[in-house]
Amino acid sequence: MSSNPVAETVASLMPGAKEELTDLVAFRSVADFDQFPRSESEGAARWVADALTAEGFQDVALLDTPDGTQSVYGYLPGPADAKTVLLYAHYDVQPPLDEAGWTTPPFELTERDGRWYGRGSADCKGGVIMHLLALRALKANGGVPVHVKVIVEGSEEQGTGGLERYAEEHPDLLEADTIVIGDAGNFRVGLPTVTSTLRGMTLVRVSVDTLAGNLHSGQFGGAAPDALAALIRVLDSLRAEDGSTTVEGLASDSAWEGLQYDEEQFRQDAKVLDGVELIGSGTVADRIWSRPAVTVLGIDCPPVVGATPSVQSSARALISLRVPPGVDAGAATKLLQAHLEAHTPWGARVSTEQIGEGQPFRADTTSPAYQAMAAAMAVAYPGQEMQYAGQGGSIPLCNTLASLYPSAEILLIGLSEPEAQIHAVNESVSPEELERLSVAEALFLRTYASS
Repeated sequence: MSSNPVAETVASLMPGAKEELTDLVAFRSVADFDQFPRSESEGAARWVADALTAEGFQDVALLDTPDGTQSVYGYLPGPADAKTVLLYAHYDVQPPLDEAGWTTPPFELTERDGRWYGRGSADCKGGVIMHLLALRALKANGGVPVHVKVIVEGSEEQGTGGLERYAEEHPDLLEADTIVIGDAGNFRVGLPTVTSTLRGMTLVRVSVDTLAGNLHSGQFGGAAPDALAALIRVLDSLRAEDGSTTVEGLASDSAWEGLQYDEEQFRQDAKVLDGVELIGSGTVADRIWSRPAVTVLGIDCPPVVGATPSVQSSARALISLRVPPGVDAGAATKLLQAHLEAHTPWGARVSTEQIGEGQPFRADTTSPAYQAMAAAMAVAYPGQEMQYAGQGGSIPLCNTLASLYPSAEILLIGLSEPEAQIHAVNESVSPEELERLSVAEALFLRTYASS
């Protein structure tokens, strides 16, 4: 880290930041209240609200959003004629999956091999800490030169749209000149990166029914239509022989222009097993940032343990379809539903239901805010030039904010580089990345204020 007062201040704050992240990670704040207590999410929300209050934020509030969760809002006034910057993060997290697969407990921040492990450490409780560190560094070095709004969401990982709808109902609340979404990540550790595109997504549940009830496979198998087999055929129709996504009517030949993703590096990042091929065609960047991608998230069918010799009468699956910028997620949903219905064999009864949607996003990288961020990252990452990358994931709020505030500049940065393994077991954050990005954000706010 180059020596400058802001960087020195952030470095001095890192031990306290680790303690704070430890406290925040300890909340099991999964916004699925059928599996995790609501009190855990509400506790995390209060922690964030208290932290903002301690930093001198005004109008700190727990916002009850329409999906039954809470987002946290606060406003820190700057100089009279200053610009306004909105800082975003989320405190809700993905479920820990198989807790037995974690080397250390998922909700206990644990240092190991130079990284801090715990669910939400990178995605996105670490983003909350990043914003706090940046603001503290500025306050210690001449003050915060812009008006700052902070919004910390409570249900981003569930995709239930609570904050999007709340923002639409209160359009003045989050209005800003520039919005920094702290929920993305560097292309790799040590390479400063802004995310310039996000794929959109749709979630569709498909159900297949063939019989009034399960039948003995010895007595009826061979003629009785098997709903599970029908579903397997439907799902297989969504991919070409090479694994490319093939939803009829949905283009899948776009090319990514910009930072490329080395195939061998991708294999390492994705932990692809030896001898297993990657799927799809084109460059890796094409496949993960600029083309549609279907994933079967789950199937309802009997587990192997305890299975009986039966022809299944019904089966269902949850399907995720990611779509690149330039494709409307609603139109893609209709194409996916039509494809599923058209490829259901044997006259089986099929029904589809959309249960979630987010539009893709493309940023204007020529804006003054991007120039200010490039200058800030050059200081925080000496010798490195800021890169532009896509992200296969979706942040539906981006499009809501872009629609509500069309003149606002939106930047996406964050802590979710490949080694972080977000959404997987053993999620972790690099404390060096937390430190450098906090410095970058502080310097960005200072540079942007005078641009």
